[in-house]
Amino acid sequence: MENITKKKTIFFDLDHTLWDFEKNSKLTFFQLFNYYDLPFEYSYFLKYYIPINHKYWDLFSRNKISKSELRTVRFRETFEVLNFKYDTQFLDKISNDYIEILPTKTNLFKGVKKMLEKLFLKYNLHIITNGFEDVQLKKIKLSGISKFFGKVITSEKAGQKKPNPKIFKYALSLIDEIPENCIMIGDNFFADISGSINIGMNAIHFNSNNEDYHDICPIIYSYNDNIYKLIKNLNK
Repeated sequence: MENITKKKTIFFDLDHTLWDFEKNSKLTFFQLFNYYDLPFEYSYFLKYYIPINHKYWDLFSRNKISKSELRTVRFRETFEVLNFKYDTQFLDKISNDYIEILPTKTNLFKGVKKMLEKLFLKYNLHIITNGFEDVQLKKIKLSGISKFFGKVITSEKAGQKKPNPKIFKYALSLIDEIPENCIMIGDNFFADISGSINIGMNAIHFNSNNEDYHDICPIIYSYNDNIYKLIKNLNK
């Protein structure tokens, strides 16, 4: 008789874990820069924007800034660093255009679809994300992976962001599961790894952002057959 899998549920983060945020964001800016006649190359803009964006997403995840602030302040600070003069109307327009175009880009990390197809046969798969509800749902649908996931839990829907235990508990309540039977796979140590481990889940760190090494849980840097071995080992 086949062994029953103990950890039968896998939660994934979305951005930087399945959906290649950096590549899709660059494509979005390339499109925006073709539309707006800005006085610098988009690659030069990204040199400053990317670390600024990471900084404000971290503040957003720690409840230090609001959703509306995040959408504009990252552009404002980048433009100021570049000494680019803008008005409020332009800032709002480019911020909104970015949010509108971004989820239409569909690049996933190499190996994601193959991995999901294989895991889908044996595990219940769900997503927990700190991203904006409308944007995240569109990303999942247009990138062709919605069929693999039972529930998509966003911080907007849950009322709390990772690593707050309430979003994980909310996700567990939706599927009537206990944390010991679950694995969380995500890219952010603070939000995904520490958040899930603190409530009793196992975790796998997909380290796509060159975060510091740790021995809290297994770390992977790409999706290959090693992911299946790690999941199997966590079931022992």
